[in-house]
Amino acid sequence: MSNPLKTFRSSVLTKPLMNWYKGVLPPLSDTEAQALEAGDVWWEAELMSGKPDWSKFSDFQQQPFSQAEQSFIKGPVAEFCSMLDNFEIEHEKLDLPEEAWAFLKANKFFGMIIPEDYEGLGFSASAHSEVVKRIATCNVSAAVTVMVPNSLGPGELLMLYGTSEQKSHYLPRLARGEEIPCFALTGVEAGSDASAMTATGIVSEGEWNGEKTLGIRLNWEKRYTTLGPVATLIGLAFKLHDPDHLLGDEDDLGITVGLVPTDLPGVKIGDRHLPTGLAFQNGPSWGEDVFIPMDQILGGKEQIGQGWKMLMGALAAGRGISLPSLSTAAAQVSAKTTGAYARVREQFGIPIGKFEGVQEKLAPIAANAYQLEAARRFMTMGLDLGHHPGVASAIMKYHATERMRETINDAMDIHGGKGICVGPDNYLEAPYRAIPIGITVEGANILTRSLIIFGQGAIRCHPYILEEMKAVSLDDEDEALKTFDDLLWKHVGHDVANAFRSWWHGLTRGRFAHAPDDKPLEEHYYRELSQFSAHLAIASEISLGILGGALKFKESISARLGDVLAELFLLSAALKRFEEDGTPEEDRPYLDYLFAEGTARMQRDLAAVADNFPNSFFGWLIKTLTQTGGSPRKGASDRLMAKVAKLAQTPGASRSRLATGVFEGDPNGPICALEKALKLSVAIQPLRDRLKESQTTDTKSALEQELISLEEYDRLTDWQAAVRRVIEVNSFDPDLLRGDVEAETSSIKEGVASA
Repeated sequence: MSNPLKTFRSSVLTKPLMNWYKGVLPPLSDTEAQALEAGDVWWEAELMSGKPDWSKFSDFQQQPFSQAEQSFIKGPVAEFCSMLDNFEIEHEKLDLPEEAWAFLKANKFFGMIIPEDYEGLGFSASAHSEVVKRIATCNVSAAVTVMVPNSLGPGELLMLYGTSEQKSHYLPRLARGEEIPCFALTGVEAGSDASAMTATGIVSEGEWNGEKTLGIRLNWEKRYTTLGPVATLIGLAFKLHDPDHLLGDEDDLGITVGLVPTDLPGVKIGDRHLPTGLAFQNGPSWGEDVFIPMDQILGGKEQIGQGWKMLMGALAAGRGISLPSLSTAAAQVSAKTTGAYARVREQFGIPIGKFEGVQEKLAPIAANAYQLEAARRFMTMGLDLGHHPGVASAIMKYHATERMRETINDAMDIHGGKGICVGPDNYLEAPYRAIPIGITVEGANILTRSLIIFGQGAIRCHPYILEEMKAVSLDDEDEALKTFDDLLWKHVGHDVANAFRSWWHGLTRGRFAHAPDDKPLEEHYYRELSQFSAHLAIASEISLGILGGALKFKESISARLGDVLAELFLLSAALKRFEEDGTPEEDRPYLDYLFAEGTARMQRDLAAVADNFPNSFFGWLIKTLTQTGGSPRKGASDRLMAKVAKLAQTPGASRSRLATGVFEGDPNGPICALEKALKLSVAIQPLRDRLKESQTTDTKSALEQELISLEEYDRLTDWQAAVRRVIEVNSFDPDLLRGDVEAETSSIKEGVASA
């Protein structure tokens, strides 16, 4: 029997609301719809729920590296890093040495993600990320060379979507380095805008291996393709058309991906781009009437028109592994070297790290390094659990590269002249030049923040909205109304609970917010996250409910809500790292600093959403439900800032954890020399204090006056030499520089002429 009350509710309340809902739904393009269908959601969905399930969070555990992974990291990875001369690669050869390329192929660095059944290494996402990060601490271009075949080339797409024949043919060849892959997406005029893509494929007959067959005739012009100049296999995205209806009745078949060998007639590989002058291989390619058979479509005929969905699903690796690994490496190198430099370098007779102005820069450097390593591990944890979270990977892409930018810029400020003089002893110059690359690739950061993180996250992570959208689009109106009715009133209950929860937590400053019972020392961190999860949930509901489809055009509001979601994700990662590391008390200042700064940012973002909301009443409502009670969050105090800055300057377990995995390189190289100077500076300090009390600063005079022993004099001399070694900068013969400039200018002119 039907329930009379439910029938009345459905006809009187639900039906009009369903019609209204259809009107406010954001219109979705085909590419947006495919992006929503790609991948899945993970912890970010809990954070948007308003009440995260902390038992799920507790169950997330980092799996240790396998024996094979550990052996690879300790063996081939360390050996490869020792082969790399950063200055030689970035300024002299503008390429990896030939022996380095050969080593990568021989040891299957390009097949880390390919299963062992196809002759790959079959590594986890965690191990893959760790390898890329460690190489990146040594040389950015080498890390990019390794990361592309494992995330941005056709390898992962073949594993996910390839036919059995395609996998059997290409994956072993990719694993052995016999094929060098690249992915050509970015068009000259269209950029990465799929709707404006100019690369085309026309279904037609042609000749393949001497036989006439049905296939596709391709024409394209692509640029910014990493590994393009040395690639043997292009993964090509194009719009497929069938004007002669050789496959069916439709003319436009949608975005499709093809596997294009670079030795085919009509394929032209251009000269190299030099992205900010870095040495990794990157360049344009063209195709004119290039014929491939149907079985070169990635996944075969069944995957025609599914190209954008493929790319969105596979981008979780590029956004979630590769770029965060590079960013983490840069942040860790910055923290390790800047902490040491701030302790070693002195002005007015004291280490510059004791000046508060320097501490204001050094503390966020250290905190960002801690957080990015935490987020990198957390993200790969989700990937290893089998998730392909597009929203979380977009968070990682944007915030990892932005915090890398902040960290390196702050490190450059502290290093001063040491950071800006190019040479073998400059460990910041290459990461500094790489900043815009990470910001630009895989979707420019402006786009990622403004449209993707919350634009997709609001729908994908919400417990009801996506299902409601599917319900109202059902052809059977009765079934649509029934399904929508069930979802709608669950949704209403969810909103009412979150509205009260947000207001109450704001009023009580989260004192009664949900937290695990078994973690009393970390309880307040959990309560902070629960409080702001509730704030985000209700602010999102009001924004979606009132603005509907117009929200996608209110990019600043969408971006701020996305920033809150991202901050919750990153703080969760930091908390998880702290627990995985065994909750070391000496590391707690990092966590305290990150939560103080993060909660202050979230409060400001939510206030800005309310203040700029188009409807003033609902803006007031957002502010009332998210900002009631308590004083404004002020961020980290000067005392906490000083604690974090001191940790970065003090040799010990905490500082070692901050830069775990950083490859120090040549014992006589700049990073090892800096570590030596740091240890000597700390060890010699009591002796220097004693001399200061005697008002003698000249070591020779102190020895002559017998204020110090000969052994102490030698120690002081060693310390002075070590400090001098690391504060010196490189210089070059002007004639040699002039020759390099002339050669470079000539090469650039020749490249322009040929283009």
